[in-house]
Order: sequence, then structure tokens, then C-alpha cells
Amino acid sequence: MRGFVFNGPGTPPTLEALPDPEPRPGEVLLRVGANTVCGTDLRIMRGEKTKGVDLGVVLGHEVAGTVAAVGEDVEAYAVGDLCGIVPVLPCGRCRACQGGLEHQCTAASIVGYGVNGGLADLMLVPEIGVRTGRLVTAPVDIPPEHLALAEPLSCCINGLDQYRVDVGDTVVILGAGPIGLLHLQLARLAGATTVVVSDPAESRRAVASELGATTTVDPTGGDLAAVVDDLTAGRGADVAVVCIGRPELVNDALRLVRVRGRVSLFAGLAGKGWAEIEANVIHYREITVVGASNSARAHYERAVDLIGRGLIDTARMLTHRFPLDRASEAIDFVASGEGIKVAVIPDLDHEEGSGHGH
Repeated sequence: MRGFVFNGPGTPPTLEALPDPEPRPGEVLLRVGANTVCGTDLRIMRGEKTKGVDLGVVLGHEVAGTVAAVGEDVEAYAVGDLCGIVPVLPCGRCRACQGGLEHQCTAASIVGYGVNGGLADLMLVPEIGVRTGRLVTAPVDIPPEHLALAEPLSCCINGLDQYRVDVGDTVVILGAGPIGLLHLQLARLAGATTVVVSDPAESRRAVASELGATTTVDPTGGDLAAVVDDLTAGRGADVAVVCIGRPELVNDALRLVRVRGRVSLFAGLAGKGWAEIEANVIHYREITVVGASNSARAHYERAVDLIGRGLIDTARMLTHRFPLDRASEAIDFVASGEGIKVAVIPDLDHEEGSGHGH
């Protein structure tokens, strides 16, 4: 099999020939159908995210594929099942796991960090991942590259559960990358009647409008705060979601919401994640600030259901596809900021790397 291997921060990953894994008792072997590329993958390669990342690991954590083989004692999965994977493999014993927060497990292994991931032809799901239900079966008619988006969508659902959107709310989304566009769609599904999306890229604002944004703003040329004030008669938005890891957006979000509004710091920041916050805005306006990291199986199952029912427009999200032997090109393309979501599909022909609509 081939695998796209991490060689250390700042060093380009390489596509290498690796031994085909054989599932041991309790394990499941997936034939990867697709792995969508995430901004976190870029942060790992740049050395901005190092905790728990092993040298020599196969990258990729937004994975979907079909079961190729099962080890002894595996009864819940059969060869040919289409599955997505929740990438956090929890210990099941720590206080977080015991409290129903397995995505915050302090001893978790993570696919694409310490467990070989989906930028490969095959992926072995360890026994602990199978035993704790990390593999989620899906309807076989969902294209694997669409199912792979269940992972980022599940993280956004975790965020939505915390910042909450009520029917009739005004929501501001800061950033129209893949995560911002997923939050946009979830906000509309949850009942928001006004969703403002801010992004400097005209192409991404256009996609946001297609996916349900009622207003889009170029923050480099427009006054986002004035737009929100106008839409809410000076009251402020009910919710603001920070979907780009820029420290200055934290204060922007705080100033955009109403008294007792909600702010989600969804995007991670580089390094230690420091941001200077105008804390008195939180204090006097009684603002709720929440974070969100990773997702649990329950979030993932909801994501698969939404994708399966066509309630999240995954087709519009997926703008480019690359074969595995062009994985480096796919990573570079994601880093360029062009397109929306990029999928690496192992069995795609080498010349078939594509743009939207293919």
C-alpha cells in the first residue's frame, strides 16, 4: 500500500510504499475511499500543532472507506460496509470519558497524529477504535468524499450544541472557509433567519450566498459592525462564530453580539493561542464565550444523518479532487486558499485531479 507519511515539522511529507496491514483480533481494515484535507493537517506539517503527532505517521483524519477485512471477534462490521471514522480514539477510563466527553479524553490516540490515517490506500482501525465505536456505518449511496466531511461537520455540530442557535436568531460567521460554510448551513437548519458571513475572498462569499447566507461582507472594504447594526436595529447579533484563527477576530466577535449574546471561539489559534481580549465587554454585556474541540460519536452520527438526507450541501463544498499520488499537490492547493474543500481519492486516475463539478 501507499501512505502519505509525516517527516517532521517543516519537512515535506512523502508518499511511501508501506506493508499492507493485516487486521488482528478486534481490528478492522478499511480500504480508503476518500480523505478530505483539513487546515489542521497544514498546521501539523508547519509545526504549529505538535502534541501527540508521531514522526512517520500516515497523515489524514477526515476519512471514509469500505471495510476490506475484519479481525477475529469483530461482529459489528462486515466486508463491504461503508464507514466513516471518528478520529479521537478514547481510553474509556478517564474522567472525561466517564463523564460522556470522550472527545476530550486525556489519554486519547488520534487518527493522523499517533495512529496511521487516511491519506493511504488502506487504513487499520485499532481494536480500541473498533471497541469504542469509532467506526460509523453509513448508507452505501453516499460518495466516500462526501462522507469524509462528516468529521469536520461533527466538530461544528459540537460547537453548535454549545453556542446554540434559536429560531429567528441573527448569526455572524467570521470566515467562509470550509468550517465557516458548515456553521452557516447548520445555523440555517437550526432556525437562524439572518446569517451574515464575513470573508475577504469574493469567491468564498459567493459560495456562502449559494449556501444560505443572507448577507456577505468583505471585511477589508466594508464595515461589518455597521452592517450588523443595520440588520439588527443596533441591537447586535445573537451569535458570532470565529472560524479563522486570527487573534484580532476574538474582540471583533465580542463587539458584534448583543447583550447576553454568544460567541464561539471555534477556530484554533497558532502557537499558544494567545489573544488580547477586552474582558470588560464580556463583563458588562454578560456575553457567553464558548470553545469547541473535536467531536464525539453522537455528533458524528448526526453529521452522517444530515449528509445522508441531503440537508448539508456537501457537493458544493467539494471543489477539488486529487489522486493519492498527487497528495502533495492537494496539500499545496489547500495551503493556497483556493477552492473550498479538497478530497484525496486513492483510486482516482493520476490525470484526473479536478475542479468543481467533476
